[in-house]
Amino acid sequence: MAGSWNGSIPASPQPKAPIERQRAAIREATQDFLAKATNRGLTKSTLKKYGTFTRQMNAYAEQRGYLMLDQLTVSDMDRFYASWKDGIRSKAKKLETLKSFIRFCRKREWIDKDIADDLQAPEGSSIPANKMPFTDDELGRLFKACDDLGGPTPQGPGYRPWGGEDAKDFILLSIYTGLRISDVATFNIEKRLNGNDIFLRMHKTRKELYTWIPGWLVERLHAREKKHGSMIFRIGQSSDIHAISERWRVQLNRIFKMAGPFDEHPTPHRFRHTFVRILIEKGVPVADVAELVGDTEEVVRRHYAKWVPERQARLQKILRDAFEGKPKPKLVSMR
Repeated sequence: MAGSWNGSIPASPQPKAPIERQRAAIREATQDFLAKATNRGLTKSTLKKYGTFTRQMNAYAEQRGYLMLDQLTVSDMDRFYASWKDGIRSKAKKLETLKSFIRFCRKREWIDKDIADDLQAPEGSSIPANKMPFTDDELGRLFKACDDLGGPTPQGPGYRPWGGEDAKDFILLSIYTGLRISDVATFNIEKRLNGNDIFLRMHKTRKELYTWIPGWLVERLHAREKKHGSMIFRIGQSSDIHAISERWRVQLNRIFKMAGPFDEHPTPHRFRHTFVRILIEKGVPVADVAELVGDTEEVVRRHYAKWVPERQARLQKILRDAFEGKPKPKLVSMR
């Protein structure tokens, strides 16, 4: 047996002890996941969805008596997924968030395998949902409901009196700007209104993007400012965006109930769709509409194609050309 230069026999190498993986708590992991989403600068609405997901994940773990991530199994993912009560498209989007969370945990070596790998989105969730704006007739009924509601009435301790004109102002600002309910509910007139221009958001070029509203609506908003201050739609004392938005949902649901029935379930977000519908029907280029609502031209065409005049004209021309010169039967008068 060969030895070392000094004739001694080398010692056999000792096996390395396996590295023990550090365990991670579910609650801490969801907090880190939410922090990462926040650091990405996502929109408030997207962060709200992430927050909803993390709360549901923690609630499920607490119900099952789990504290650590490695206690979650493939079967737990099945049960957790099945517990969601969302619509098929919302469920599909939340599933993407769940898969993203599991990948986040695997990259940090908190779990060994992808336990959400075989979960699939609901059938039909990939089919784009038709956007349902309010029709002009429905808008008329909504404004009539505001008139029927009458003047301000007390809303309880700590809340401003609220009436039909308040709801009408809220609806008008929503329709004329396409802003989401949270942006309207927390509208700060000092920061957002400049003459007839209303600040929408920062464009992807990092330039400010504005929309225009008529002078009579500007006067109504300034009248609210004199009465309520710069936060013209704040109802209570809270400054929390979710609390203010939910309070307005309650108020608007009362208007919807008075103005019904509707063919499609009325929601505040349909005012945003109405903004798009009105612009498209007036012939505003789809690219400009997409820029105003912060979507891509493809998304606007896919969801609002029904109201695009150029699409209707193109389809009609296709049919006219296809049947041009085709034989026609002899028509006889019928008694």
